[in-house]
Amino acid sequence: MKSATLFGHRFLGLTFVASSLLLLAGCHSAYIEATVHNSTGGPVSVVEVDYPSASFGTQSLADGADFHYRFKVLGSGSTKVLWTDATHHDHTVAGPSLQEGAEGRLLVTLTSSSASWDVNIHPVR
Repeated sequence: MKSATLFGHRFLGLTFVASSLLLLAGCHSAYIEATVHNSTGGPVSVVEVDYPSASFGTQSLADGADFHYRFKVLGSGSTKVLWTDATHHDHTVAGPSLQEGAEGRLLVTLTSSSASWDVNIHPVR
């Protein structure tokens, strides 16, 4: 019985060491940290950001408010932002192209007539 217990403890110890080494080896998942900022002077509704293979958004965003979202780029392609302003006009503004595996930060600032894109994105190393 004593040898079976000793074997069990050694097995658990080796499992812990192997798991720790995997974590230290740099298991890294690339993602984009996105922020949509409303600088239109009024509330906006139906905010949507399209990116390769998916989209995200919110039903409303107050003036001066931010909406944060984190996503993984699967596939490659263009981006765009769509929103409806306080006067019920729809807007669509094209954004940068993204490549699969890209990571970094993306800031989309909505204005009364357009949107600007502040992009700090790079491929995974």
